[in-house]
Amino acid sequence: MADRKSTAGKKAGMNVDTALVRELADMLSETGLTEIEVEDGDRKVRVSRGGGVAAPAAMMAAPAPAPAAAPAPVAAAPVEATEAPAADHADALKSPMVGTAYLAPEPGAPDFVSVGDSVKEGDTLVIVEAMKVMNPIAADKSGTVKAILIENAQPVEFDQPLVVIG
Repeated sequence: MADRKSTAGKKAGMNVDTALVRELADMLSETGLTEIEVEDGDRKVRVSRGGGVAAPAAMMAAPAPAPAAAPAPVAAAPVEATEAPAADHADALKSPMVGTAYLAPEPGAPDFVSVGDSVKEGDTLVIVEAMKVMNPIAADKSGTVKAILIENAQPVEFDQPLVVIG
């Protein structure tokens, strides 16, 4: 009896937010990403698909077919490389999170910035939507926008170059 009680206690102690896991899995499908991880205090949830190192079953969503995820990263890399030389990416403003980047405050509105615009430190350059929260990404320095390395409504990864300011 003692063994059953301790096992039951362990199951009751584990508190998995299944709605969050489902929302993260939906985000993977929408963006074409293969993995996403969120951390809130001492709680950490990682959802991935398409193989790789296995995580505890409670922290993974059901894997999606790998072919659906494979074309997106392959197609995104050449577009990024043709817009600006790799050397220009070293000092680019980078995404602080995984999400979807938007160049304008709302559909139909003009973009925050265009190539050639002068910006001041703190000016909003793009918005990254993550977990249904719109996060403004501000210029980290004053200067001129040399390149915009993303398209509107494009999925972005953590630390992905977004805008080059010179």
